[in-house]
Amino acid sequence: MSPGDEHDSFGGVGGSGQTRTRLPEGNSGDVYGGARRPVRSSRSLITVVGVVVLLVAAIAFANRGGGDPADATGPSSDTPGTSAPTAATGTRPVTGKNGQIPTGYAQDEQGAQSAATNYAVALGSVEMFNADQRREIVRAVHAPAVVDDLLKKFDASYTADLMASAGLNKDGSAPSGMTLVARTIPIGSKVLNHTENSATVEVWCTSLGGLAGTGSTKPVTSTWFTITEKLTWVEGDWRLESLDQREGPTPVNGDNRASMADEIAGAVEGYGGFTYAR
Repeated sequence: MSPGDEHDSFGGVGGSGQTRTRLPEGNSGDVYGGARRPVRSSRSLITVVGVVVLLVAAIAFANRGGGDPADATGPSSDTPGTSAPTAATGTRPVTGKNGQIPTGYAQDEQGAQSAATNYAVALGSVEMFNADQRREIVRAVHAPAVVDDLLKKFDASYTADLMASAGLNKDGSAPSGMTLVARTIPIGSKVLNHTENSATVEVWCTSLGGLAGTGSTKPVTSTWFTITEKLTWVEGDWRLESLDQREGPTPVNGDNRASMADEIAGAVEGYGGFTYAR
């Protein structure tokens, strides 16, 4: 998928152990304009956030001579283990923050997992639609050597046409009476490769994206994907060097009825997101 591959609707958003989170319980109610929504095969906004945004990064780094991040890491010094429930490691997860993004991770596997998971959250957030906030996020989570090229790629992708196709104003804000929803929720993480100064981590995620509000033609939907992040240890912290994203694994939809638009907007505004640590 190239930076110009855009979609005209929100069809979705976007081993050493697993991360764990708790999500708000769904409320019953009618879907925005009818019955329970069907399974969708098309991609959407976080194919514009989680996919366009994240894959633009992968393309940018691939153009530097990379290829698939997982294939570019070289031989591993460790053998990935099987997944295990999240457990305390006894290591302080972070020592500081850059804006709203946790920083100062431990130089080990648990630190790499925590960094990769939090970076997935940041890159799949509403803030990525605001030009100034997007630049802050990109600078905070990426290695300095790749930032300038990546910022150009992002700025070229977040066009007025893209915003219009997502039902947003030119500046990436939601129209009056609407709430923009873009939230990535990591389900688990796994280390594929780790050395003292590099790591490759997979983060399995679900994500929400769309416009919540009365009369919305871009209702909030969910999607599932796995991000492969190649991290490098630079300036005393883990930073992204490249990433890739693929669809799934995707579970079968449950029997919960979709909530009304105002319930979704209220939940997004009332429930803050999480930061993650092993």
